[in-house]
Amino acid sequence: MCLGVPGKIVSIDDMVGVVDFWGVKRDVAMHIVDEPVAVGDYVLVHVGFAIRRIPEEEIAETLSFFEQMAAEDLEGLSPPGAPPKPGTEPEALP
Repeated sequence: MCLGVPGKIVSIDDMVGVVDFWGVKRDVAMHIVDEPVAVGDYVLVHVGFAIRRIPEEEIAETLSFFEQMAAEDLEGLSPPGAPPKPGTEPEALP
């Protein structure tokens, strides 16, 4: 299974764009994206490559889905010994 992360292009210089992922900006290669992109477009990024431009009509749904998925511990996939997510700690005894 592959995981692509959606992000917004904030600048492009030749074939490298700076993409904003919820406030974290990273350089992303634009060599294999499926169609031309511009600053302000959203792209799906996998291992540092933009692989798909997200159509305008799919942006809200895609971002919402990713936020929901990121908020869940997908069937206990947190590594052993990882701290519990906020709100999931057992209550302290009085």
